[in-house]
Amino acid sequence: MTGPSVRALDRWSAPAAVDAVFAGLSDHSRYLRFHAPVPRLTRSFRDKLIDLDGDRHAAVVAEVLGQPIGISRLVRTGRGTAEVSVAVVDRWHRRGVGRMLLTEITALAGGLGYLELHGDVLPENTPVVRLVRGAMPGARTVHADGVVHFSFPVGWAFGLPTHEDLLAAISRP
Repeated sequence: MTGPSVRALDRWSAPAAVDAVFAGLSDHSRYLRFHAPVPRLTRSFRDKLIDLDGDRHAAVVAEVLGQPIGISRLVRTGRGTAEVSVAVVDRWHRRGVGRMLLTEITALAGGLGYLELHGDVLPENTPVVRLVRGAMPGARTVHADGVVHFSFPVGWAFGLPTHEDLLAAISRP
């Protein structure tokens, strides 16, 4: 079997990729990814997921033989910061696809000048909490408001943290 490859996702290929990955998620996986029951994508929600400009909204897709099996997205939330998310179709869980996607989206974020990635994971989604800790060593996690909030200085993925990285990490609540 051919292994997955990861590439940047663009607005022209995003609709098919989003539809394929969403269709490959079980109801439980959809709940864990979106933090709510999402039996189908509404038009407006789908439009938000496929609205990629390669900067403020960017994504990478994992594929096997041209078939999308996972997506990781980033959405700018502030100066130098972006929220990151990941979804992998159920058939490909626990095969390293999520780690590949997070590694690639972190590299993309660094290339775009982002300094920090952050996100929220439901506490019962222990595989993704472990994934974040493994793919983003040094990520800070805080349990609050019924979710696990994580933050990761992007520079840490490319080597030792800078003095500024360390100061920023210890000054955040």
